[in-house]
Amino acid sequence: MSRDNYATIFHKCFEFTAATEVRATGLYPYFKPISRSEGSKVYIDGREMLMLGSNNYLGLANDARMKKAAEEAAERYGTSCSGSRFMNGTLDLHEELERKLAHFVGKESALCFTTGYQTNLGALSALLNRGDHVIVDKYDHASIMDGIFLAEGSKKGINLHRFKHNSLKDLEKILQKIPLEANKLIVIDGVFSMEGDIAPLPEIKALADQYRAGVYLDEAHAIGVIGNTGRGTCEHHGNDPQLCDLLMCTFSKSFGSIGGFVAGDEILIDYIKHFARPLIFSASMPPANIAATMKALEIIENEPERVAKLQHNAKRLIKGFTDLGFNVGTSETPIVPLVIGDNEKTFLLWKAAFERGLYVNPVISPAVPPQRALLRTSCMAIHSDEEIDTALQILGEEAQKLGVI
Repeated sequence: MSRDNYATIFHKCFEFTAATEVRATGLYPYFKPISRSEGSKVYIDGREMLMLGSNNYLGLANDARMKKAAEEAAERYGTSCSGSRFMNGTLDLHEELERKLAHFVGKESALCFTTGYQTNLGALSALLNRGDHVIVDKYDHASIMDGIFLAEGSKKGINLHRFKHNSLKDLEKILQKIPLEANKLIVIDGVFSMEGDIAPLPEIKALADQYRAGVYLDEAHAIGVIGNTGRGTCEHHGNDPQLCDLLMCTFSKSFGSIGGFVAGDEILIDYIKHFARPLIFSASMPPANIAATMKALEIIENEPERVAKLQHNAKRLIKGFTDLGFNVGTSETPIVPLVIGDNEKTFLLWKAAFERGLYVNPVISPAVPPQRALLRTSCMAIHSDEEIDTALQILGEEAQKLGVI
């Protein structure tokens, strides 16, 4: 139908032509359907591809033990809880997982949500009230910002402050301007999802204590990734769980499942449980995913060599790209951005790598700042040294052809 046959509210859809224009050039990189996944390889349009763009950091999403746990849970409990946690959607499995997660991260209590995104949406919107101040790193994840926006939309009067990425000086400057007696919450990523660098958590906690602020830590890309046993940013910085008041993580990365949790003192978690709208009004995490997450947690605790292999691969990838002349920013984790800047060259390099059987992710504004377009690469514990070397060779050769390095 023509535009005139639609209500005017839909006319903006006709005005959005950017995706169509990029598709016409053959450079559109998104929504590529994967037909099969086997370890470090995926299959797209019948072609085998080396995956260097997954958040399956520990390689558990295809682990046979995970699949078996999911199957057994579905057999016992069915495929859905068919209700929210408040009503009929809480299983004994939910509570067992929450107890184990709290113990794993060194907190009193934990609460599971259906997705990691909902965890930030629910926890932050529950905690923030009119007049409260929330201070965020400019590179914090979108789900953090959306949790703040939900609080603002439903309550009004939330005071949002943003400090320069990992800048303690800028953070303190903001804290100094807020009355000491005012309610304040600092919200940060432990590992930043596009930059691959780590927050200076001890120094942030020291500032928080000095200015009477709480600390909320997003560990989506940190648990299973950093720390000697994969316990994340607190372990990385000396293994002190008290470096944050609240900690959240998603299950769609290292845990190879889907869902998320927030952990902290029991009184804080009980409050979130009763005020988080995304928890109250969403169906709960399905049984198969709970069981898979629980099995992943067991594997992480019993196989620290997986974390060690992931960290080995990360160092190899960072050094390899740096030696080739790529700008990898401040990465120190398995997330290694290849900062290119120009959108077109970013898409061209993605396309060249894709055609040679290498899957990476092109990222442009608004996911990153303008003029900071990049290829987001990420390795897994199951990558071999040879596979990493292959990826380095492909991207190095194609980047040279394009004048990127």
